[in-house]
Amino acid sequence: MSDTGAPPVDKLTISDTIPQSDFSQRVPIRTILTRPDGGAALSGQTLKVGGWVKKGREQGKGTFAFIELNDGSCQANLQLIIYADVAPLGQVVATGTCLHVEGVLQMPPEDKQGKQAIELKVVKILEIGSVDPSKYPLPKTRLTLEFLRDYVHLRPRTNTIAAIARIRNALAYATHTFFQKHGFLYVHTPIITTSDCEGAGEMFQVTTLINEAEKIEKELIKNPPPSQEDVDLAKTDVKGKGEIVAKLKSDKAGKPEIMAAAFLTVSGQLQVETFACALSSVYTFGPTFRAENSHTSRHLAEFWMVEPEIAFADIEDDMKCAEAYVRFLCQWLLDNCLDDMEFMVEKFDKNAIKRLQMVSSTNFVRLSYTEAVTILEEAVSKGHKFENKVEWGIDLASEHEKYLTEVKFESPVIVYNYPKGIKSFYMKLNPDKKTVAAMDVLVPKVGELIGGSQREENYEVLKERILEMGLPLEPYEWYLDLRRYGTVKHSGFGLGFERMILFATGIDNIRDVIPFPRYPGRADL
Repeated sequence: MSDTGAPPVDKLTISDTIPQSDFSQRVPIRTILTRPDGGAALSGQTLKVGGWVKKGREQGKGTFAFIELNDGSCQANLQLIIYADVAPLGQVVATGTCLHVEGVLQMPPEDKQGKQAIELKVVKILEIGSVDPSKYPLPKTRLTLEFLRDYVHLRPRTNTIAAIARIRNALAYATHTFFQKHGFLYVHTPIITTSDCEGAGEMFQVTTLINEAEKIEKELIKNPPPSQEDVDLAKTDVKGKGEIVAKLKSDKAGKPEIMAAAFLTVSGQLQVETFACALSSVYTFGPTFRAENSHTSRHLAEFWMVEPEIAFADIEDDMKCAEAYVRFLCQWLLDNCLDDMEFMVEKFDKNAIKRLQMVSSTNFVRLSYTEAVTILEEAVSKGHKFENKVEWGIDLASEHEKYLTEVKFESPVIVYNYPKGIKSFYMKLNPDKKTVAAMDVLVPKVGELIGGSQREENYEVLKERILEMGLPLEPYEWYLDLRRYGTVKHSGFGLGFERMILFATGIDNIRDVIPFPRYPGRADL
């Protein structure tokens, strides 16, 4: 069974020779320990392994040492036994030490065979990346995830962050597998954009003003403009200096007008629609950015989105695709990442695997927004207390979403046909003129996982909606062109990738499921 999400590498019978890594002089530990017999049938083979010491202890009055080595390929460690005549034991036992060794696989003593099926007797040390144990910031003791955020460059060496990385990798691989399997084309959409998809204005601005200002400042220091006294006394040739001052004024006046419309994208949806309106079924999967000053456990300044777009598809097709995709992701983890999921169950969330099993095998409940609000109002009338008011027209809060998924239905729920006033301008206006063909996929643990809609394909209606939302038409003329020239019914959605990892793992804070978290006040590395 593969822990990486890639197709299982270990397709060999246990009598076959173990393969070396394609691009490194080592054998991945996963290919040894994830065999049906735990690697026991490989006893006697000579091979090279590399990794980092998780635990090390000297034994036999300093004549040999046991090392637990991990190379990140799986959750399990390979036990090494190193004798003092091979290497100074003090150099190899410290947690964090990197070892590249050659050795012979052997069966451990009978009284130890319950703990591991195979161990490596080291015969040669190829490389040592030493560690001063008095200074190494990640000791063997259990460390909090909050503490590890201060060592973002070292935290992948911990069991938890390594497991999350493999789960994240598996979900990314599964995402491409699902959409490629169903005939979608992968499109790279821009990071720098002039379009605000959400219309909320919470975007990071991209500008060259800072660099330009620094250049001008250096030039002014080198060649300062004359004082008024100098000018009056005509003691200085002011021609060159005056040009610098003019340039500074020009840059200050003109640059914001030129650059103010460039931002880091909040979504690739609008751009990927251009390809859906030519190539039919497409998706984008990349980083997105929000500049809101949010410090909650569910928000990041930089995060990843999966956004498919389907031509000739309505809201029903959209919901069907979203449900199939989420169920596929859950089953993929059960099939390919069970060891890491078992670790999550043991350390963080005892229901993590049960939740994946439930979602992968359950038909999602579907109900309209109006029906959802009625259910919540009934709950309030029966004594259930929500912090946020319940009435038609509100944007459902996390507590409302969790009530529907965890209490009322104990199942994923798709809510559709939201009030137009709380949704974006591009969503298809329903015949009632009050709601739009929008849908959210809600799941236990995190609430909203997916948001999507049928897109408005009618030119006049879309133009009116843009103006109604108080947005300028000019930046969206290209988007309106898609409705002017060969308009087509189409639908799509966005899945917050980190929220999917939160749902799968049971981790509480979104900052711990992305390799390099960016949030207000932090952009390490």
